[in-house]
Amino acid sequence: MISQKSKYAFRALVALVRAGPGSTRMISEISREQAIPKKFLEQILLELKRAGIVTSHRGRTGGYALLKAPEEVTFGEVLRLIDGPLALLPCLSKIAYRRCEDCRDETNCEIRRVFARVADATRQVLDSTTLADAVDSDLEVLEA
Repeated sequence: MISQKSKYAFRALVALVRAGPGSTRMISEISREQAIPKKFLEQILLELKRAGIVTSHRGRTGGYALLKAPEEVTFGEVLRLIDGPLALLPCLSKIAYRRCEDCRDETNCEIRRVFARVADATRQVLDSTTLADAVDSDLEVLEA
């Protein structure tokens, strides 16, 4: 499950995409429209700014805007930034690999093989889905 922080980050980014290219949105507007606590949103947008995904402008017409095109920002990139590695098992993480403590033989681990397939499929979807895709009304929704 993704964190609430990631959900808020995605909602804020989608709000910026919907504002249009070059448009800025004030934190208070996004906070109110997306029901995100303002202080928490400030922290999230600061993280996204440090990563070069959004930019901020001061002054009366200031606020936040996307720095990258919506087609360039993937869900995988944002999720890794906010929540860290995408792997369900530490032995499958590409950036935070750690051998499972109770594993005797990683190369023959049945559990690892199954979750490796899940991780690969998840990465493929998240790394190929962009913010532009998210606002596309044709994006297929799966029901759990």
